Order: sequence, then C-alpha cells, then structure tokens
Amino acid sequence: MNSHSQQTALHPAEAIRHWYATPLGQEVAACERKMADTLVHGAFGYHLVQVGYDPSVRLFDASPVSHKVMLCPQMVLGMDEHSLVAEANELPLADSSLDVVILHHALDFAEHPHQVLREASRVLRPGGHLLVVSFNPASFWGLCRRFHAGRPLPWAAQGFSHWRLHDWMRLLDLTELKSVSDFHQPPIENARWYHRLGFLGSWVSRLPTYSGVVLMMWVRKDVMGMTPLKPAWKTRKLISFPVAEPSARHKSARGKSV
Repeated sequence: MNSHSQQTALHPAEAIRHWYATPLGQEVAACERKMADTLVHGAFGYHLVQVGYDPSVRLFDASPVSHKVMLCPQMVLGMDEHSLVAEANELPLADSSLDVVILHHALDFAEHPHQVLREASRVLRPGGHLLVVSFNPASFWGLCRRFHAGRPLPWAAQGFSHWRLHDWMRLLDLTELKSVSDFHQPPIENARWYHRLGFLGSWVSRLPTYSGVVLMMWVRKDVMGMTPLKPAWKTRKLISFPVAEPSARHKSARGKSV
C-alpha cells in the first residue's frame, strides 16, 4: 500500500499527522514555527490554546503566555498533561477565557469552518489575539491542487485566501493586525526532483502578493462601542486668557439707547 492509499484509509487527523512526518511535511512545519515565532512573541496573557491535529507542530513556544494547552480531536502518543481532546467546532472552554488562540489548519479540514472560527472568537477575551494558519489557495500549491482533486494531503485541504479570511474576521469584529505568507517550494516529495525544481520557489517568492504555501493572519478581538483613550497632551485644555468686561458707563449707555 503506497502513501496515498494509506492516507485515504486513515482518519483525517491521523492523515495530517502522517503527512507532517514526511520530509516535505517537516519542512512546512519548520517554516510554520519560524513564521509563528515572529507573531506570537508579543502577545501576553495567562491562557493560550492551539487548536489543530498534530501536537508535534507547536507554534506557541515563543509566546510569553504562562499556561499553554494543545487541543486535538484525538488522543495522540506524546501529548503532555496540558492537552485537551475535543472538536474544534465545540470547544469545551468558557466564554472570553483565553488570551491567545491558534488555529493550526483547523479551518482547512473542518466541515463547518465558520463555526470553528466563531468558537475561537467566543472563547477569546476582548483584546485577545487569534492566529489563523491556513494553506494558501493563491500559492503554487493552490494552482496544482486543481489537478489533484480528490487526492489526499496536502491536496485535501480546503485552504482560504487572504481576502476571504479578512471578510470573515470583519463579520466577527476581529481586526486584522498582520498577515504573512511563506514557503514557496514545489510540492514534490522526491528529493532529487525537489532540488532540481528549487528555482521555482525563488521565482514565486518574488511575487508582490501573498504567494506562499502557508498563510498566517494575526488578528485581535475588539469590543464594539469602545472609544480609544486620547493621550493626555491631546486632552489638555487651552490656557484661558482674561477678557475685559464692559465698564459701568458702557452698560448704562447701552441701557439708555434701548
């Protein structure tokens, strides 16, 4: 049985972990860790949850948040005690209880991605941050996916473009802070051809748009109706100058004319 038929027979979560164990999957995972480190390092708080399928791909190591939890749909060997087993569309967490939520391809393989995003917004506190990791359909892999419909990973991933994610964030009152894309290598697992066609990656990386295979969007949950405080120097009152009042003679003269 080849790798494609093995992935087809596996549960989706197992198929994702199987693909990330391949050399190509390991390169993608390394790129994702590097990208996430530049985004989560400035997010502070007490509670962080990464929602995904493969606990070996940790994207929160650079985060200063003290309590970090991995949430997966299945129990996997190697998961530590700070782990949860649940579905992404029904998070067993209280409203507004998390400072950071990471969706590691949780939208790409969800039957109802809108519900997954709504759940992430629900458990996120006002002012908290959300990191969405998705396969980019506007990349070279996205173009190749059209010719591999129905095949296993990575072609089974739905993938969401930057403009679609941006629209979804606006509907949930989530403000996009930064979006990045990376990894421009061809989707070839043969090492010989992978290096031969490496020039394609350098060529695609020069495109001015989000052309990387991995797309990350860093957003913040805002509260409607809140007015940002102005700096003190903007709210300081002007110096009041004394104004001369009219004399009694002027007052009497003005009264006689009436």
